[in-house]
Amino acid sequence: MSTNVLRTADSWWAVRGHRAVLVDTKAATTAELIADRAAVHEAARSDDAGTPVADLAALSPVTTPCRVVAQMVNYRSHARDSGFTGDIPPAFFRKASGSVSGPAQAVVRPSHVKFLDYEVELGLVMGAPLPVGTVVEERDLPPYVAGLVITNDVSARDVQLTKTQFYESKSYPTFTPTGPYLALLEPEDFAHLLDLRLTLSVNGELRQDRTLADMIVRPARALTLLARFQALDPGDLLLTGTPGGTALKAPPKAVEKIGSLLPPAAKWKAFFKSQARNPHYLRSGDVITATISTPDGRIDLGEQRTPVTDAK
Repeated sequence: MSTNVLRTADSWWAVRGHRAVLVDTKAATTAELIADRAAVHEAARSDDAGTPVADLAALSPVTTPCRVVAQMVNYRSHARDSGFTGDIPPAFFRKASGSVSGPAQAVVRPSHVKFLDYEVELGLVMGAPLPVGTVVEERDLPPYVAGLVITNDVSARDVQLTKTQFYESKSYPTFTPTGPYLALLEPEDFAHLLDLRLTLSVNGELRQDRTLADMIVRPARALTLLARFQALDPGDLLLTGTPGGTALKAPPKAVEKIGSLLPPAAKWKAFFKSQARNPHYLRSGDVITATISTPDGRIDLGEQRTPVTDAK
């Protein structure tokens, strides 16, 4: 069974139900904690009554700086929403690790961003170096992937689309809420990954709901493709794509064809005028709730609950 770990300002905690036991470790980073798993297991098995989880102020269990890499269009449902047909080539992009924030920290919309979107994603936290050229088979996943986290790939769509700029549009501070838990996996847990269900709601309205069975490029293959050009180290984070249900969706084909005939400035003006009528983009005061778990609770990454606010 996986072991959930929670991080606070000066400590790590092994979570057991609604209570958490302090981990006796000197680890300051996620990589150091992963290297001290014996201390985590000892805390998880201890007789200590622990502390109520509700009394702990959880931070991101992924410490920074680290590499943050993400997969683009990696769920069939998201591909349909985005207007893709046929085979979709695997693609990756980087996010600034300064975008990583805690599981209850507010997502801050910059003043120039009008179309703020959400993307719940399963995050893989690396447990071993992945040198360039590494080939990862399914059976090889346990040494490389130490654990899993909930992430939200928050996106400024007006920046992303008009500039074709993924790095900027997804790297503003607070644009990668992470946690609350780092689920440290045992080798037998990997057989249950496809049972993981991702959900995201805004103000209690369910927007995204899919299992990993909807995923196009699964973790072992993704790490192999990424390792063609990018090395990873323990504590680095790979976001594995989002299901359908985001606010942004491709326009109907007829509208897209008409738009292609317009000059770029006119095309984007018309597109965003139509998007302004879309009520699903995030606004100040919204609350985003995200969960990832298996139906039997074998792997349960907790609940991420982040309010949205405007930059002051």
